[in-house]
Amino acid sequence: MKLRYWIWLLLAPTGWAQPISTLVEEALRNNREILAAQKNVEALRQRPAQASALPDPTLSLGWTSNGAPWPGAGLGVAPTSNIGVTVSQEVPAPGKRRLRGEIADKEAAAAFDEYLATRLKVVSRLKQTYHELHHAVVALAFVDRDRELLDNILRIAQARYAVGRGAQQDILRAETQLAIFAAERVRYEQERAACQIEIDALLNRPQGSPIEVPADIPVGPLPAPLEDLLAQACANSPLVARGRDVAQGDELEASLARKDYAPDYTVSGGYFNQGGMPPMWQARVDFRLPAYFWRKQRAAVNEREAGASQARHAYAETWVEIEAGIRDQYTVAEAARKLVGLYEKSVIPEARLAYESAMAGYENGRADFIALFTSFTSVVDYELAEHEEIMRYHIALVKLEELTGVEQK
Repeated sequence: MKLRYWIWLLLAPTGWAQPISTLVEEALRNNREILAAQKNVEALRQRPAQASALPDPTLSLGWTSNGAPWPGAGLGVAPTSNIGVTVSQEVPAPGKRRLRGEIADKEAAAAFDEYLATRLKVVSRLKQTYHELHHAVVALAFVDRDRELLDNILRIAQARYAVGRGAQQDILRAETQLAIFAAERVRYEQERAACQIEIDALLNRPQGSPIEVPADIPVGPLPAPLEDLLAQACANSPLVARGRDVAQGDELEASLARKDYAPDYTVSGGYFNQGGMPPMWQARVDFRLPAYFWRKQRAAVNEREAGASQARHAYAETWVEIEAGIRDQYTVAEAARKLVGLYEKSVIPEARLAYESAMAGYENGRADFIALFTSFTSVVDYELAEHEEIMRYHIALVKLEELTGVEQK
């Protein structure tokens, strides 16, 4: 009987499987980390309009009196007595407001890139855990099936021992293996529970929600050549885009620091009522001079230029890490796919034939227990190793999705 048919028989009664796509949609709707990143983007998108706006104007109300401290004293009599209003507007040097708005735009763009990266990270964790859960469930099915087969072998060994045709050590060896299966079952149950806890947390579900997995997740061809994956990452990776936006924002910060060599100025105008005398008007421009530029503005420019250089290096390092990660996961997926093919086409079929032959020989007295037990444990080990490679292949594809920013079909 084929391995996948065995798995289907063992897993079918557990209920309807939940497709990974359905869980992904639920995570994108409900995951708290994603929702927090989304709100951060919404908040930062309000900054460009604020950063590029003029400073708030200043309205000044006051009086000048003669002979007494209250308003109006000496008004119309003393030429310096008046009641007036002044409006002042600070105006940054040309280009500063535009640069501040562009810097805030880059901060918002970087936050959006971070939001996309958060979505990819959460989905990647979800999919990896889903495949780990699937492996734990399948391994439990293997253990239950293999334990039944070993029980049958043990009964035969006990019958042979009862008539003096078998050794007691054969029975002990089989019982030891049954104990090993029991220990493995405990371990896989713990792994399954841990995966379900992680998935419930990622989906923001109440703990203990049922999660069903399909009986089989096939291994298909590699999604794309390596060079295509690298091109996808260059075009679509939000981490690459974030590094680029941060570097461009720091370049704009350096440009803004250079603008501080130009003076800001304040324009003001006032009206003063002098009672019976003619009103007085005032207009003025105040300049804030960068008189200490060699200590203040020059140091600020140097700081921002160093920050921009650091951001460029960080951006380049991000791409180096992503490229290395893609190459690494591609080799993992490629090797896992080849190993699955070898296990499925030659290693496991040949091991099963050896086990069936040893089983027939042992039942007929033509083979010893050691040959049967060795062939049986070989089938057990190879089937589990094959499914570990299946899990490794799918997890590598999931990591490639996170690195490239593109879902790998």
